[in-house]
Amino acid sequence: MKIPKYNNFTLGLGFTFIIALISLLLSKIPILENIGSLTIAILIAIVYRHFKGYPTRYRNGIEFSSKRLLKFAIILYGLKLNINEIITKGATLLAVDVGVVIFSIIGIYFLNKWIKGDAKLGILLGIGTGICGAAAIAATSSILKSREKDTAISIGIIALIGTIFSLGYMLVDSLLSLSPQLYGAWAGTSLHEIAHVVLAADFSGNNALSIALLGKLGRVFLLIPVSIVLIIIMKYTSKDSSEAHKIDIPYFLIGFLIMAIVHTYIDIPGGIMQFLDILTNLFMMMAMVALGLNVSFKDLKNRALKPLVAVIIISGCLSVLTFILLNLIY
Repeated sequence: MKIPKYNNFTLGLGFTFIIALISLLLSKIPILENIGSLTIAILIAIVYRHFKGYPTRYRNGIEFSSKRLLKFAIILYGLKLNINEIITKGATLLAVDVGVVIFSIIGIYFLNKWIKGDAKLGILLGIGTGICGAAAIAATSSILKSREKDTAISIGIIALIGTIFSLGYMLVDSLLSLSPQLYGAWAGTSLHEIAHVVLAADFSGNNALSIALLGKLGRVFLLIPVSIVLIIIMKYTSKDSSEAHKIDIPYFLIGFLIMAIVHTYIDIPGGIMQFLDILTNLFMMMAMVALGLNVSFKDLKNRALKPLVAVIIISGCLSVLTFILLNLIY
């Protein structure tokens, strides 16, 4: 009996939901909680693809997760921002954040190019390192017209390296007994994902965590100007003359900005915010599953090694430079 197409769509959507749910449960296990649910979701999807192949029958539902749900998750991601707080309380950190974003994107791009790594992965990894990991890569991939497998590989690398670095930061703090202000600012301005910042900064207490989140959310805020710059660059570097005069505006980024404004100026009840946060994470995990299904181990072996080296080196340099700079401030 042939399954109707709409059932295939529902099953595909359900497929990503089930793996996302499994990833969330696995992320609660003591050892795996340091890896994070997004990383686990991508890894499960890649392993599934390797042993079972891509579930072609359910493609429509899976692609809905990787495209529509991902964009909706990025829109909701804007609710994490308080623009006034970033500009007033976090003005100094925001200045550092600007330098971090520029250094990360340019540094990884040129180092990756020098060691002859995959150029498309290099750009995405620079953006993910400088801004906010998976969300930044996913948001800008549509502007850069990246393939889903490139997006997934980049997110996987950032998630892995960010986890390792956050554990390293905790070790450094335990050895040097840094002040909460310095440690929080260091974690917030230089670690990759918000989850990595929370993991590392929470180790030093609430004061460190609040400063770390302020520093990190400044980098999330910079997703907006970076996206505008990328749109302009893509417009004027397009080889297709028919595309050269057309700016492909990712409208979900406008939604991201609107949500940030809403969160800044409207007092949303705590219960609703908690629900929206859960929904954001769920949709993001489902999207990670869908993206991970596009990646094979062959892709990782052939294309990811050199960009991975570039990310490790630049992330290390970024950690050292921000630590030295913040030592002069705090």
